Amino acid sequence: MKKHFNTKAIHEGHEGFDPDSMSVPIYQSVAYPYFDAKEAAAIFSGEKPGYTYGRWDNPTVNVFEKRMASLENAESAIATASGMAAIFLLAHHLLESGDEIVSSNRVYGGTFSLFAVGFKKMGVKVKWVTEPESLNAWESQITKNTKFLFVESPSNPSLFIADIPALAKLAKSKKIPLVVDNTITTPALQVPIDLGADLIVHSTTKYICGNASSLGGIICGSKQYVEGMRKSGMRYLGPTMAPFNAWLNINGLETLGLRMERHCSNAMAVAKFLENHPRVASVNYPGLVSNPYHKMMEKQMKGCSSLMSFELKGTYDDATAFIDSLEFIIHATHLGTCKSIVTHPASTTHSAMGEVEMRKAGITPSLIRFSIGLEDEADLIADIKQGLEHPGKREKKTRVKS
Repeated sequence: MKKHFNTKAIHEGHEGFDPDSMSVPIYQSVAYPYFDAKEAAAIFSGEKPGYTYGRWDNPTVNVFEKRMASLENAESAIATASGMAAIFLLAHHLLESGDEIVSSNRVYGGTFSLFAVGFKKMGVKVKWVTEPESLNAWESQITKNTKFLFVESPSNPSLFIADIPALAKLAKSKKIPLVVDNTITTPALQVPIDLGADLIVHSTTKYICGNASSLGGIICGSKQYVEGMRKSGMRYLGPTMAPFNAWLNINGLETLGLRMERHCSNAMAVAKFLENHPRVASVNYPGLVSNPYHKMMEKQMKGCSSLMSFELKGTYDDATAFIDSLEFIIHATHLGTCKSIVTHPASTTHSAMGEVEMRKAGITPSLIRFSIGLEDEADLIADIKQGLEHPGKREKKTRVKS
């Protein structure tokens, strides 16, 4: 029987537990006793299914991996301790010293630092595409040493949307994989494998978990890629997802479809409000018809998610004054939760890029990022409205100062 998205998000991978339970059991164990030495050898060699050691595999984590692979229409998946751990594990598997990757420069600040600083230390060169809308710009950076293309789409915080089918075609012509960071949309809104991508990465900390309670990451793709990582880097690097974190992410998946619908509708209402406000210079939200990526979004996505950014008319100080004036929208360096969050990228998440690289990526001193949550639409707009009209420090009644 063919299952659709919400059914898979609730049921997939939950089988073989004895006794069975309504909730996926948490196997809080690092080791699994064997019947005898023969069984141990068979499990370790792969001749017999089973579990070996908590750093490599776990029944609870395995359910989460199966469920995510199913939702992403991938053959396999491997869960990690964080989204950054997922990208590092994937890169470690695909790269050697002297290799190159080609990446859009419209990426999360942590990803930029890993590529620009971490990879450099490992002898890997990153070639940045500063005009990622142009297929020619991508192709011009590819050399014989290029091992994969990397794109975050939609990107954080500029909301660039890549032409994934075109990039996938280019990657295949060069016999290299296309890696897509699908964190912002989740498979509820976009399935990059169906668009031609080879590997998918997520920070499951965001929308997959959905309530800011659990770090996590995942890689989805073919068995050849994913199981290759499980048998190599996963065993000796140890970027393992904890069973309890996997359980929290599994619970998040059960409501993902519903949550993403509400995220999209709330975000659209806020984007329309901001677009018409006199203090706002521009709004980056591809759901708006005026957005340059709107048509691309309609071709590839079922909705636009909750992330948006907007340029305030004014300076760095004007942007921070607006943020400080918000009453219940939380100022934090996070996104994808039920609670709405405001962030100032230039001073927090992307500050390590430096002013020059931030400008190249479209991050200005007066850029503000919103992750719109599941609160009532009228309350969200009212808080933003009063913040725009009366910027300045206000007492935060919902949180206690330390």
